[in-house]
Amino acid sequence: MNTLHNFIFNVYPYICLAVFLMGSLARFDRDQYTWKSDSSQLLRQGQLRGGSNLFHAGILFLFFGHLFGQLTPHGLYEIFVTASQKQLIAVVAGGVAGGLCFIGLTMLLHRRLFDPRIRLTSHRTDIAILIILWVQLVIGLSTLPASLHHVSDPQTMLRLAEYLQGIVLMQPNAALVAGIEWHFQAHMLLGMTIFLLFPFSRLVHVWSGFGTLAYLVRPYQMVRARRLNVPAGQSQPRRVG
Repeated sequence: MNTLHNFIFNVYPYICLAVFLMGSLARFDRDQYTWKSDSSQLLRQGQLRGGSNLFHAGILFLFFGHLFGQLTPHGLYEIFVTASQKQLIAVVAGGVAGGLCFIGLTMLLHRRLFDPRIRLTSHRTDIAILIILWVQLVIGLSTLPASLHHVSDPQTMLRLAEYLQGIVLMQPNAALVAGIEWHFQAHMLLGMTIFLLFPFSRLVHVWSGFGTLAYLVRPYQMVRARRLNVPAGQSQPRRVG
C-alpha cells in the first residue's frame, strides 16, 4: 500500500501533467478540426443555456479558487487573514460555487442522457467526461462538512496546500497526504485523472477560451481602403455590400 500510495501521489501527478501538456499540443498540431466543444445548441437550446451558464460560472470560480487558494504560500496571505479564516472563506465560497456548478452540470448531463437526438449525436467521450466531472464535483462537495470541521484546526488544509506546492516545485511528498480523509485523497486522484484525459476529450476547447485573452493586449489593426487607378474621364467603381 505504501508503494501504491507513493506512486499515486509522487509519480502519477507528473504523468498526468506530461500527458496534459504534450497531448494538448499534439492534438492542436494534428487534429485542429476536432478542437471544438461540439455544441448541441441547435437541438435543444433552453436547457443548454441555463445549464451551461451555471456550470461555467461555477467551474471557473472553483478552478481559480483551487489554483490560487492552494498554490499561494501561507506566508503571503497570513498578514491579511488567518488560516482558519481562509478555510471558512473557502468552505462558504466553494460551497456556493460548487452548488451552482452541480445544478448546471446535472442539467447538461440530463440532456445528454435523456434527449434521444442529443444522445445519438454525442460521442462516448462527451458523456464519459461529463460523468467524470459530475462524480468529481460530488466528491468535492462531500468534503465540505469535513472542511467546515477543520476551520478550528486547519492543519489538513495546510498539509494539502504544502503537498500541491511541492508538486509544482518538483518536490513531491506523499507523506503529507497520508492519513487524510479518503474523500480528499479521492478528490485529488480523480482531479489528476481529469488532467490525464483532458487532451482526448472535448475539454481541449478550454485552451481556446484562455487564448481569447490575447485579444485584450493585441495591437490595433489599421485598415485602409485601396484606391484604384482610374483612367481620366471614368468614374471610380463603387464597392457594394
